[in-house]
Amino acid sequence: MAVKKTVIFQYKTQKCPLHKPPAALKFLFLLPLSVVCMSLPLAGLVPGVVILMFAAFSCRFSPREQLADLKPAFFYAALMYALSLFSSLLESLETMRLTELSAQIFLPQHRFILIAMRLVLIVQLCALFFRSTSPVELREGIGSIELFVRRILRRLPVLGKYISFKTNYSQNIALFLSFIPEVFETWRQLNLAWHGRAGKHGLRKIKALVFVLISLSMEKAARKANALTARGG
Repeated sequence: MAVKKTVIFQYKTQKCPLHKPPAALKFLFLLPLSVVCMSLPLAGLVPGVVILMFAAFSCRFSPREQLADLKPAFFYAALMYALSLFSSLLESLETMRLTELSAQIFLPQHRFILIAMRLVLIVQLCALFFRSTSPVELREGIGSIELFVRRILRRLPVLGKYISFKTNYSQNIALFLSFIPEVFETWRQLNLAWHGRAGKHGLRKIKALVFVLISLSMEKAARKANALTARGG
């Protein structure tokens, strides 16, 4: 039985209510919502995570897809916990012996939980955005925002004559954002190939695959840049 592949932040063609709003409107809402998420207390973060989880279910995003989207948050949270634990151990060893260390050191601190929950909430927002917005919609949406700003600046007395209607910045931003799911897809393929050759998890895997990931990603980016140049982009 074939295993259905799940790519992080991959656009889902199955229509849901989040597919209906214009990409520009969703992008403009995403930025202030992310800022709000970074300022929420822990009491507001837990309901927010639950609400976004039910919003994902209403859009028919499976639990497997939601967990796959949260992998970057889990990885970063694990890294933060390891660094904070190492720092706490170093501080404690200066004042007490190894046998006197308390188990409380290994418990996550309130600040760590707060940052981790904020990260989870922001990743959930990004997942809802990317899974309901195609690369073409993303490029057109950001392009319409830049074009609107350029039209306003065009009316300025002195500066207006230097403003063109070419949406170069939005194309670069859209290209960067649409490239994020492709990086995760490349990593998924490398991970499958590694385990297909009986490779194991660990530092050896990271050292072997990270440089391959960078080289393949740069190659794909160069191909896209050449394609845009050939099309006059």
